[in-house]
Amino acid sequence: MRPLILALGALIVGTLVTPTTASAAPAWAPCPDGLALECTTVSVPLDYRKPNGTKIDIAVSRKKAADPATRRGILLLNPGGPGGPGLDMPLLVDQVAPQRLKDAYDLIGFDPRGTGRSTPNTCALTPEQLDGSKVIPYPAANGDISESVAYARQVAKQCFEHSGDRLPYVTTANTARDMDQIRAALGEKKISYFGGSYGSYLGAVYTTLFPQQSDRIVLDSVVDPRGIWRGVWQNWGAAVEERFEDFAKWAAERDSTYGLGATPRAVRATYFELTAKLDAQPIEGITGNVLRGVTRGGLYADQVFPTIAELWQAVKRGEAGPIVNFPITQGFAATLWGIACGDASWPRHTGLYQWQVLADRKKYPLTNGMPSNVWPCTFWPSKPIEPAVRITDRGPRNVLLTQNLRDPATPLVGARNMRTALGDRAKLVTADQGGHGTYLTTDNACVNEIGTEFLVNGTLPAKDVHCGPPARSLSATDARAEVARKLWQRQFPF
Repeated sequence: MRPLILALGALIVGTLVTPTTASAAPAWAPCPDGLALECTTVSVPLDYRKPNGTKIDIAVSRKKAADPATRRGILLLNPGGPGGPGLDMPLLVDQVAPQRLKDAYDLIGFDPRGTGRSTPNTCALTPEQLDGSKVIPYPAANGDISESVAYARQVAKQCFEHSGDRLPYVTTANTARDMDQIRAALGEKKISYFGGSYGSYLGAVYTTLFPQQSDRIVLDSVVDPRGIWRGVWQNWGAAVEERFEDFAKWAAERDSTYGLGATPRAVRATYFELTAKLDAQPIEGITGNVLRGVTRGGLYADQVFPTIAELWQAVKRGEAGPIVNFPITQGFAATLWGIACGDASWPRHTGLYQWQVLADRKKYPLTNGMPSNVWPCTFWPSKPIEPAVRITDRGPRNVLLTQNLRDPATPLVGARNMRTALGDRAKLVTADQGGHGTYLTTDNACVNEIGTEFLVNGTLPAKDVHCGPPARSLSATDARAEVARKLWQRQFPF
């Protein structure tokens, strides 16, 4: 049996900000840990309200444009999260980008503040506290959230005991400001940008705060700018239900291989039988919530369907299928919560969460109420230092949105709301396919051509475009699939 891949996955009112002025050119050197890129650090204010106060370092990487004669600038990259490091992003994009894109841009990666090598934060979580079904909080099998409340209260306390001097400043707006510091340090007048999942929101915030420093902006698998962040999480219930139908149809067509049901309805029934079985009696650490989370993660890409089906088979036999889990790091958890809790306030009354979880699990039973559950933000000791950035249509017409129709993490409604918020600045390209990740991480020639043509030549479609399904499905060993898998590692656990 192949090991199962747990897909990790893959936040001020909008006012213009004074752009950063150029500083001394950075000193480039080989990256650490054998990463085949050039690296440097850029010093930025911890608190932009105090530009001469405490500084933190942002780690930056570079892969130079392949053809200096046709180079047009830098393409800043973000993998999503929030909480995912991005220093290796130039290597990942280099594997799947067409040559003309690599000729045109220096590919620039960076670890966002609080992650990787950029002054990382920690909540000093125990191995048990780093459990993905707690970080992304699933309630008890019956919907009770008492354990989730206790966990959220405790880890919020730990976060501020260990990183309380920095966490209030780990926000999307400050990360966008860091991006402009990177732009200035590299001596560029403008930056182009490609970011997916959380990175789509980060890019939207950047181009809202710095419209005149924004060149060509591609936002993939688009976050809903309304309801940051609790409202975004609550979109997951409906999104998983819709995307699950793709897996159910796939499994039903292969019932002779996997024995999970001859119809999509039968496959769905098998899911509830297996989660109930594990709720009552876990198998070697695989609980009902682990299976729920693993299945949700497997919906990120069609090529993961076989390994999900094999795990279900093992559970049916009373066995634990081998799971390869991408460990949640201290920095990931701390930054995830820092962004989620620092961008906007959350309700403080735990009774509201309990009521919404019970309602949510009835409407969207596949996720058992998880999208409405309590987070550490309920007990976060500090208030947001500024309101969430309001995405607006003020700025040049230079934003391309790319979005799958059936995305379990960032559903289509979010892309449509982002398109509305950006107005005439943006055009939306939708793809008739499921999964999380559209441009460059799937084999949809229509989407990939539109995205590349925009980045290389500046050709933004005259109107929104709908692309059909890809000509073929990716295998698990395809380069695009491998890049997508690595991106999931730094998006959401479960």
